[in-house]
Amino acid sequence: MGHGSRDTQRQSLGQLTGVTNSPSPPRSWFWLQLIIGWLPMWALFTVLIMSVHGAPFAGAARVALRMIVGGAIVGLGVRALVQRCPWPYPFRWRFLLIHTAAAVLYAVLWIATYNLIESLVRWNIVFMVGPGFGRFMLTGIWLYLMIAAVAYAQQAAQRTALIQAATARAQLAALHAQLHPHFLFNALHTVVQLIPLDPAKASHAAELLAELLRSALDEQRDQVTLAEEWRFVERYLAIEQLRFGDRLQIATTLPADLMGATLPSFALQTLVENAVRHGAAPKLGTTRLNIEARIEQGRLCLVVGDDGVGAEPSAVNQGGGTGLHRLRERLTVLYGSNARLAIQASPTGVTATLHWPASQAVHTRVHATSHDND
Repeated sequence: MGHGSRDTQRQSLGQLTGVTNSPSPPRSWFWLQLIIGWLPMWALFTVLIMSVHGAPFAGAARVALRMIVGGAIVGLGVRALVQRCPWPYPFRWRFLLIHTAAAVLYAVLWIATYNLIESLVRWNIVFMVGPGFGRFMLTGIWLYLMIAAVAYAQQAAQRTALIQAATARAQLAALHAQLHPHFLFNALHTVVQLIPLDPAKASHAAELLAELLRSALDEQRDQVTLAEEWRFVERYLAIEQLRFGDRLQIATTLPADLMGATLPSFALQTLVENAVRHGAAPKLGTTRLNIEARIEQGRLCLVVGDDGVGAEPSAVNQGGGTGLHRLRERLTVLYGSNARLAIQASPTGVTATLHWPASQAVHTRVHATSHDND
């Protein structure tokens, strides 16, 4: 598998966690993992040499280190073979024959590499086979099986992660496709209600709606910045204010240092639309809509509250509307258990609070701002 395909895999997984532009792990991390992985084998070989040959710890550790270094060097070829020869489904005998031959070759190369290292250390050509060439070969074959088993386990874990990522992306695409008809129906309903009341306003609302739908249909990203989401919501609220007039009052608290934070596309739109439809629309008097973004305990928090007709807590806890249900599904796909949507309802209004992980950039900006204020 080439470097390009591995980068694509990291991007696919990164999009699900909201980290699409994070750099790849440094090459030194691979070597650190390799060294840590071989440390238990070094300890095992040291103990075996001490037990079989009665060697002191220091001498046994030095010999074991040379054996392990040789095994690790030749083991790089085993990992490359695993990449080129994935586990077959269904199982094929050719696969077994390839690894049988490769195990024997690995054992021979391991013995040769170990003796080369010994020769370089002693500055003299030596050929050592320890307890015997046959046992040395069996040990090399056993090492090969260990390396290949670990490599195939990692390959299977990576394949599982990619399948999960592809499934999640498909689910997000399906939810995104369902969002547009839902929003279109609600927005058209607003325009239709304006027609008998004020045709001029209805015409203006239709123009605004056309711009809004163009933006909605062009948006294919799963996450957008708060600034982009707010620009979209402002257009939606402009349509609704044509309908409600002074009956709908809007107050916002959106700090400038949070406008670059990313959130699921149409998340704020869903919360605002839900408040307008179920809080403001049934109320005869004025409804105040509060929209606020803030940081709470290192996490982003978005609050949309209204003092409309309210709702029974039991009715809200049963799942809410279609838009809220789809938003919860998208939060689960994008952030897992690291995000939640809470709805607090009472006879005097409803408040929706969305928590989700803050990006590192937002953490840095907020931290710098707090230092500036000090």
